[in-house]
Amino acid sequence: MTPQVPAVLAELAGLLLKNAQPGVPDAERASDLSLSAAILSVAGEIWDRQAAILVEENRAVRALLGETGDDPDLRLTVLQAENNRLRLALTDAHAAAEAAGDEARQEAIWAELVASTERRKLSTAPV
Repeated sequence: MTPQVPAVLAELAGLLLKNAQPGVPDAERASDLSLSAAILSVAGEIWDRQAAILVEENRAVRALLGETGDDPDLRLTVLQAENNRLRLALTDAHAAAEAAGDEARQEAIWAELVASTERRKLSTAPV
């Protein structure tokens, strides 16, 4: 997930510390705290489902690439690293399919990319 959760949490911690200080204008404090609440809500939703999204996506991309295997380590950092590797291989496979004029393979890859976008949509997304 981008940006990474630790960086977001560090930024939010800084905002909270800043707004705990006296003299912060009320409008600025309200704005910062409202933004912090919204970001925490989104981060919570993403955090809750990130492993499931990555496992499902990794399976789908492996199938497209003709790879076997699964994700035995469910730590997010490991799942994300595997997802990055698979996506790079998928990019190469897509380029090869285009060069070969393999429209069925291109369509299958595009279908997974669309599905991946749908998987990652937030519950609050307007579309």
